[in-house]
Amino acid sequence: MTYSEASMDSLRQTGDELADAVVATLFERGEVGTFNSLMRYVSTAGTPLPDGLPEVAREYLQATSVPPAWVDWGEMEKARLFFIDNNVHISTALSFAAMPACYVVPHVAKLLSATHGLNYPSKRMAETGQFTVYLMQPDAFEAGGRFIPAAQKVRLLHASIRHHLKRENRWDSEAHGTPICQEDMIGGQLFFSLLVLDSLHRLGIHMSTEGAEAYYYAWRVVGAILGVDQDAVPRTLEEARQFQDLYMLRHMGPSDEGAHLTRQLIDLYEEVVPGTFFAPIVSALVRYLIGDTCADWLRVPRTAWDSVVKTAPTLLGVLETIEDRSPLGAWALDRLGHLTTIFELSSLTRGRVMHYAIPEQLKKDYGVTGAVPRTHRWTPPAPTVTP
Repeated sequence: MTYSEASMDSLRQTGDELADAVVATLFERGEVGTFNSLMRYVSTAGTPLPDGLPEVAREYLQATSVPPAWVDWGEMEKARLFFIDNNVHISTALSFAAMPACYVVPHVAKLLSATHGLNYPSKRMAETGQFTVYLMQPDAFEAGGRFIPAAQKVRLLHASIRHHLKRENRWDSEAHGTPICQEDMIGGQLFFSLLVLDSLHRLGIHMSTEGAEAYYYAWRVVGAILGVDQDAVPRTLEEARQFQDLYMLRHMGPSDEGAHLTRQLIDLYEEVVPGTFFAPIVSALVRYLIGDTCADWLRVPRTAWDSVVKTAPTLLGVLETIEDRSPLGAWALDRLGHLTTIFELSSLTRGRVMHYAIPEQLKKDYGVTGAVPRTHRWTPPAPTVTP
């Protein structure tokens, strides 16, 4: 599959027809509050849908209750094992590379601000972390699993943002296409898959091609469940690379919202890191994983840890050697990784289960108060020729 400016422009005009129709009907009939109240009791797959649930929502939940028929469950199991083996590294990449990458796309930063508000970063990060943990559980797609209900709600959440922004005339669709359009949904899917794999490579993590491809495949399945057009989504890592490079060249740049969201992310994780001495490592990790240009756009501070973080591949290489040579060491490191991930998620959620609800309105202080300014296309600097 080949991507071009024209094909990407076409993807900017399309949202998610199914979810958009459901949300429009819920708002038209005044049933959003009822839906949110009743759906708090539906958190696991296979749970009987509650009485009183709006019929349009019931039909949507039944129609989207199973993953696509084309899913290769062998690949999904490989992806789960890949996650178990690399869970700390993946969590690090998601937090300090994938999320900042979202912020470096100005209109996406605006949308994230509109979704959660500028004052609740822990909720945003907790929802993302919880969603990923649900995905990588052994029973993710089975009765009793939490992933499918979470994905169904997130899909409607995205549709509700489109609904609010269009209805309230707070989005310049002519200049920027549909909010949370297919191009942005595919871009987000790649941030959480391909960019994570790139970050693991930058950290010096040794990955098999089979494991990396399986991890990407799992996020393709996620994209399908969230309403991504499977005729447009990259099928291979090579196609994904082409899409991501073009997407970033088309859109990335500085913005006040992006810098604000990044500052919140850094502050949030500095609270998790024990002791003030180690706190600057958060900024250093972000800068190391996304590069100086993007870090400067997001106003990531430079710290004395910037040089120290560059030794991370060496340290992680030592740990991988222990893991490869000792089954007990491998078990201990995997267990430590699991506990670290759970501790991080617990710190962000403060022990609560995050609920994905349809917002009944977007508050005016959410940062989307007008059209998103068009940013100039970023051009890579010309290589320096050394005589």
